[in-house]
Parts: sequence; structure tokens; C-alpha cells
Amino acid sequence: MTPFGARLRELREARGIALKDMAADVGVTPAYLSALEHGHRGRPGSGLVMLICGSLGLIWDEAEDLKRLAEVSRPKVSIDTGGLSPAATELANRLAERIRDLDDATLAEMLALVDRPPAPVAGHRGRRQAR
Repeated sequence: MTPFGARLRELREARGIALKDMAADVGVTPAYLSALEHGHRGRPGSGLVMLICGSLGLIWDEAEDLKRLAEVSRPKVSIDTGGLSPAATELANRLAERIRDLDDATLAEMLALVDRPPAPVAGHRGRRQAR
């Protein structure tokens, strides 16, 4: 299940909306909506996400949260490490091999690490101003 699919299902069920009713409301088949909830379909387009937000009656923060989750919910990811350091390539490969074995706590730690602002590079002062 993707983050988007899990949240969509949670919101739909909390509102007591049947899958077939929501599917009809947003113009997709119940099978497609179910596959989207379970992460068996690719990331939904922005138009479909907006229709889903409307169907659920989401506004402001909840709608923005669902849009953000859609952006990070590609069930199949490819990482191009060409031009990156050997360590970056090794990390991508090892993560691909081991991601299924990681527990939720480890995944949360890794997400926090990735979301942390990068450390400044020693001796780097940023971009130079044009004269």
C-alpha cells in the first residue's frame, strides 16, 4: 500500500463512503480505485486527486496533505545514480535489496534522516552575487 492509498482508504472509510460510490463520483471503476488504494496502480494525476478531494469534502490542510502523499506514492521507483558518488550508488542498491526487510521504526528513522536539512559544505559560501 502506498502512503496515498492508505490515507485515501482511511478517509473514505471514516466518512462511510462505499468504494463503488466514490469510484462513480470521481469517474473511475471500483476496481481502479481499489487498486489505487492498495498501491497496485501508479501515482494518480493531479486532476484525479482534486476529484477525490472534492468527493471526500476535503479542504485546505487535508487536501494539501493528500496531494503531498500522492506525490510520494509511486509504487515502483527507479533511481539514477549516474554521476553520483560510489557511496550514493551503493546506498541505492543496498536499499533496493533490503527495503522489504526494514521495520516501521527503521523506516521512520531513515525518513527523518533524509528530511533533515543538509549540513553546510566546509569552505562553501553559497552562490556569488552578480556584479
